[in-house]
Amino acid sequence: MALTRVRIVDAGLRLAGEHGLEAVSMRRVAGELGVQAMSLYNHIASKDALLDGMLERVLDEVELPVAGRDWEAELRGCAVSLHSTIHRHPWACGLVMAPAAFPSALGARARYIEAILRTLREAGFTAQQAYYAYHALDGHTVGITMWELGHTVADESRVEDARQQIAAGDYPYLLEHAHEHEADHQSAFAFGLDLVFDGLRRMRVG
Repeated sequence: MALTRVRIVDAGLRLAGEHGLEAVSMRRVAGELGVQAMSLYNHIASKDALLDGMLERVLDEVELPVAGRDWEAELRGCAVSLHSTIHRHPWACGLVMAPAAFPSALGARARYIEAILRTLREAGFTAQQAYYAYHALDGHTVGITMWELGHTVADESRVEDARQQIAAGDYPYLLEHAHEHEADHQSAFAFGLDLVFDGLRRMRVG
């Protein structure tokens, strides 16, 4: 099969998905494809260009709001899609917030922002309201996703050590809070999203 930019980006995505972003290098990608590293440079100029292509692909998975439909349903769906997409590609979490170094990914991020702002403005939000609404939505979605991924611990023994340390200290409310984490609650992401949309509806009416 001919070597193409798409195949190279696919190989980078596989490496990042299986081993994390630190595993991605031009040499490792070449090894995945069974070619010499120098042959990659005929299609992708550098590792940064590879990361650009990978991040663009991730951002393109996000379902953008469709014009002319119910504004809340479309924005909620977009937020859920972004949240799910980053969970599928946790290595991309930090890069999503710094796309300026990656021109193709920046284009994908700009399309996402434009679609949200267009939906808000066409739903009757003022430019100032749309400014705050966008930051509330994106900040909640990206922020809590980063928080969730940062609290993911593969070693259950470390989780148990943390529980015992909290239980042994003078932290009654933190201990209570830890028990709530184990209850069958609505996710913190969904709860926060409900709060954001409660506020947006009131803002729009006002």
